Amino acid sequence: MSENMRIVLLGPPGSGKGTQAERLAGHLDLPWISTGQLLRDAVAGGSDLGKRICELLDAGQLVDDETMADMVRDRLSQPDTAAGFLLDGYPRTEVQADTLGGILQDRGESLSRVLFIDVPPEELVKRALARNRGADDREEVFRSRLEVYAEKTEPLIEYYKGFGLLESINGNQSIDEVTEEITARLAVGV
Repeated sequence: MSENMRIVLLGPPGSGKGTQAERLAGHLDLPWISTGQLLRDAVAGGSDLGKRICELLDAGQLVDDETMADMVRDRLSQPDTAAGFLLDGYPRTEVQADTLGGILQDRGESLSRVLFIDVPPEELVKRALARNRGADDREEVFRSRLEVYAEKTEPLIEYYKGFGLLESINGNQSIDEVTEEITARLAVGV
């Protein structure tokens, strides 16, 4: 049922992307590819790519588009992605979206769907403050993250709408209801 489903999850910080990705990976029997986890694994693994990432992070720099693309390309070449994947955390910009399209095209593949988990900004702030897990959840820090998201990543909503790939999901409901809405949109049983 989940054969060849190549899905990107989009949504602002605190929208529940990771939670939904984990649930969907189990339901769909697809690998959940979190770029945050890929970065941590690459650094821990000590590969050439990991060393490059470590040097960037140690210098206080963001991981550049080329390095991110290499990391994603490498992960998508693994055998467990042959029947599809759930990609969380990439792309974050239109340049990265174009790069992902090229990576898939080189493999004779394309995205199946882009799931946008839509949550109102004030609800996101409320969730972040309720978690109260540290500096990342302080209101001003979180609002700054939302601004970066709005500037860099939000344009992907229109980008993927243009390709007819976007499914907007109401993320302002219970975790189970969000999962049910996603699986209904994908027309798969839970």
